[in-house]
Amino acid sequence: MAIRQTMTRGDWALLATLSALWGGSFFFNSVAGRALPPFTLVSLRVGLGALILLSLLRLTKQALPGHWRVWRVLFGMGLINNVMPFSLIVWGQQQVPSGLAAVLNATTPFWTALVVHFLTRDEKLTAAKLAGIAIGVVGVAVLIGPSVFLDLGSHGLGEFAILLATLSYGFSGALGRHLPRLGVAPMTAATGQMIAATTMMVPLALVFDRPWNLPMPGWPVWGAILGLAALSTALGYWIFFRLLARAGATNTSLVTLLVPVSAILLGTLVLGETLAPKHFAGMALIGVGLLAFDGRVWRWVRGRRPVEVA
Repeated sequence: MAIRQTMTRGDWALLATLSALWGGSFFFNSVAGRALPPFTLVSLRVGLGALILLSLLRLTKQALPGHWRVWRVLFGMGLINNVMPFSLIVWGQQQVPSGLAAVLNATTPFWTALVVHFLTRDEKLTAAKLAGIAIGVVGVAVLIGPSVFLDLGSHGLGEFAILLATLSYGFSGALGRHLPRLGVAPMTAATGQMIAATTMMVPLALVFDRPWNLPMPGWPVWGAILGLAALSTALGYWIFFRLLARAGATNTSLVTLLVPVSAILLGTLVLGETLAPKHFAGMALIGVGLLAFDGRVWRWVRGRRPVEVA
């Protein structure tokens, strides 16, 4: 399947759905994170996600890949798309305020665009893409509020860890492009990545968290874990790989600009939080950034220029 530089309405719908699923993970993490340490929570998330995807794979009569070349990519994806960024972000957020962490995480499209520019032939960084990303990141900052920058630089290692996680996401987007070319379907790719991530995460949880010493979580925590595994992970990564095959790594990475929007809207709908003027301003800027990145705005402006008559 050829990579499209301009996304279709279907691609935008998948991107919006993915942002809602990953935006909801903040709510699930806030519930489950009060009872479970980070490595254990991530291990349960990817492990249960792998079981759900494996069950769906069996129901649809699809098989896991058998070639070592495919599993080499899947383990690479599990490492740089799950184990490393999840662990870095969890560790970084112990030092960095959540608002600043969201702004730093929103730089993912820039790093992804930069990585794939040098590692691929069909996803080059353009001025329109760079302008769209910049406007979108500013929109995320406005959405969350300028106060987040009061702490900028005061938690250097934590901020560096989150930025390193976004760079890891950028490399995962470039690596994940190989899976469709190897004939791996989105469901199979998502299942294989979750199996690989589980294989690497469980030993970390056993060594550092010693989960057998933890008290048994209550039903709300298990409900949050199930939401993380089924919605944010199993369904989310199936959409991720489907979108990656259709629209490419840079376009898919735009989801990080929409995740804060989804998280705030979910908080408004589910938790009864109130939308402030800064939220509307930030969402408008993010929308402008996405339109600029897509390139249609620039084509429309060029088409509106008056033609000089000889």
